[in-house]
Amino acid sequence: MNDRTIVFSTFYNPIEAQIIKTRLEDGGFSCFLADENTATIYPLYNQAIGGIKLIVFERDQEEITKFLAEDNSLNVEDTDTQRSENGEQVLCEKCGSSNVGYGMATQKKFSWWVVALSVIVGVFYPFKGNKCHHCYQCGHEFQ
Repeated sequence: MNDRTIVFSTFYNPIEAQIIKTRLEDGGFSCFLADENTATIYPLYNQAIGGIKLIVFERDQEEITKFLAEDNSLNVEDTDTQRSENGEQVLCEKCGSSNVGYGMATQKKFSWWVVALSVIVGVFYPFKGNKCHHCYQCGHEFQ
């Protein structure tokens, strides 16, 4: 019998890794997470260690793939799609992808008036940042 273990998948979100691990254990598969504590306690080290690794037995790899495909567990982007105010799905203006998030802008982070007011008040970091939609497929930012 083959008792070798393999890295089945890696995650950069500890919660997502824990959800997949729990689903596999509920399905009767033996698995564990490597580097979970380091990634949770020191999130900045997550990239350096290669993320949280889901370790499974090599003999279970095909069954786990089928199980997760049926369960649709690894397709997180479908359940996490952005919706506009009228309930429609937000799509990227540039590439049409639905892999879009809303949050702090990365390109035009601060307005000119916020920077000017911060300088006048003597604050070293502007106090209000711009928010926008960000496409994770092509990197385009839009309102």
